[in-house]
Amino acid sequence: MTTNRVESKPLLSDPFLQFPTIDSVKVIWFTEFLGIENKVIYGEKLEKTAIAKTTQLSRTKEDEKSKITPSYSETKPRKIWRHEAQVTGIKSGEPIPYQVISMMENQENTEIIKSDIFSLTSQPQPGTPLKVLLTSDHQLMPMVSANLQKVVETIDNVDAVFLAGDLVNIADRASEWFDDNRGGAFFPCLQGRANYSLEKEGKITIYQGGKLIQNAPIFPTIGNHEVMGRLSETNNLNQQFNDAFPRQEAQKIYQENVQSINPNADNSVKENWMKNNSFNTQTYEEIFADPQSSSGTKQYYSARFGDIHLIVLYVTNIWRSPNLAPHVKGRYKEADDDLENPEKWGYGQHIFGDITPDSSQYKWLEKELQTEDFKNAKYKIVMFHHPVHSLGGNIVPPYTNPIPKIEYNSDGKIESLWYEYPKENDYIIQDLMPLLESAGVQLIFFGHSHLWNRFISPSGMNFLESSNVGNTYGSHVGDNKRKIPPNYSPVNYVQIGDPNGLVPIIPNIAPLVDENNQPLPYIASNDITVFSILDTSQGTVSSYRFDTRYPDSEVIKFDEFSIDNRTEKG
Repeated sequence: MTTNRVESKPLLSDPFLQFPTIDSVKVIWFTEFLGIENKVIYGEKLEKTAIAKTTQLSRTKEDEKSKITPSYSETKPRKIWRHEAQVTGIKSGEPIPYQVISMMENQENTEIIKSDIFSLTSQPQPGTPLKVLLTSDHQLMPMVSANLQKVVETIDNVDAVFLAGDLVNIADRASEWFDDNRGGAFFPCLQGRANYSLEKEGKITIYQGGKLIQNAPIFPTIGNHEVMGRLSETNNLNQQFNDAFPRQEAQKIYQENVQSINPNADNSVKENWMKNNSFNTQTYEEIFADPQSSSGTKQYYSARFGDIHLIVLYVTNIWRSPNLAPHVKGRYKEADDDLENPEKWGYGQHIFGDITPDSSQYKWLEKELQTEDFKNAKYKIVMFHHPVHSLGGNIVPPYTNPIPKIEYNSDGKIESLWYEYPKENDYIIQDLMPLLESAGVQLIFFGHSHLWNRFISPSGMNFLESSNVGNTYGSHVGDNKRKIPPNYSPVNYVQIGDPNGLVPIIPNIAPLVDENNQPLPYIASNDITVFSILDTSQGTVSSYRFDTRYPDSEVIKFDEFSIDNRTEKG
């Protein structure tokens, strides 16, 4: 049998890096074939080999809404294989070349498919100067490729990517991760292989994104778009995504039908049924690697990276529309036609990531904050998806489980079903923030509202939302009020400003200005994109903006703040 290198079946993605330790790092890539051998070669002469473990993604599909060729007329599985190798025996601070190789056998020969040669290193030692990209809410939005291309053009070297959730729109749709026809899928944008045509002011510019995660590890977070709803063999993927169902309601249905669902009382059968009939993060969990921390899960974890102790939390809920029209299954009400059918209810903005004090995640966090590694870290950073302080729309209603308010007519039938979210029950503000404040966390980074703004608590804890890549919902200041039911209390449902009481910080270098030439404390634009860089050598976070209407214009640094001074007041 002959061995030839051919390019007919390229890798589905370039390799990317995750979770380095003091002497190792994980390398991951994807193909549309199993392969007879998948490996990483590395070292100065590529003389060392690490064999990959190969698994098949279990839930990736395409449907009639997929932007892919050939197109799909119905929802069907798409076979994708994931390869992960742990490269070991490497020294911290010494980048070495590496390349991934996947081999597949056909009737005539063995095809060898190789990536380009990239660079990897192990976990940086404390004191190592690092630059970390802070980004969020990519979701195949129009300015993502431009944003990431400008990152690599502006910053000499990015050492890691912290991504605060909403990586794609529909987690089970494979093409959104790998090869969406529009040219802006998740991995291509972060690997400099995008091909996105952005039209502004009648001019089209092609952006390739940035070659980032082949050479620097990515630390992801679960946002609401990484969560899929009830599994269906017939519904399209958008419908499955929107059909997330609360665990406690699925549990009721399970108990009523347990004899037919699980007559042998098999716990694995129960867990699988619950996952398929409520919500799940399975594709996200299958794509990314297991964290290296001894505790935590794929949904929440900690990681040490140089001087940074990073804690990533699973803090997100389902997004429902604030629209109050009769047909809408929204955040405040159920659709009128579904009132007598609880299995069709949306149950408001029910929570995916439980962070109440009796939750396993909160108890894990309490222990993590007491570890010597956390206490001794120079920079203590927490990242999750849902906003804490924001001028955006998605911070209202409060982060708590919705309380149904049901009214019946004289016949005993439901006449209306509305949801309340008492502010005094906001789990982020009431439970999570006091814990993080007392532990000395310096920076909380989040997304979800598709804008840039930042805040400082009275103790000096910094809050940054940097998620503006081309699908903004605006900033709720002045006359731009959040949409809430007319009879709802403005104490619980704040229409203007930060509902949790902080004043936004005006950028201190080059803020945008309004029509009266007054500086704005936010950027919420579908033309101007923003990225932020944490520089551990200075202990600063710098934010940059780029106006995509003028592709030849300069990237402008518009804000910079220190994160290691807890005496700074906001």
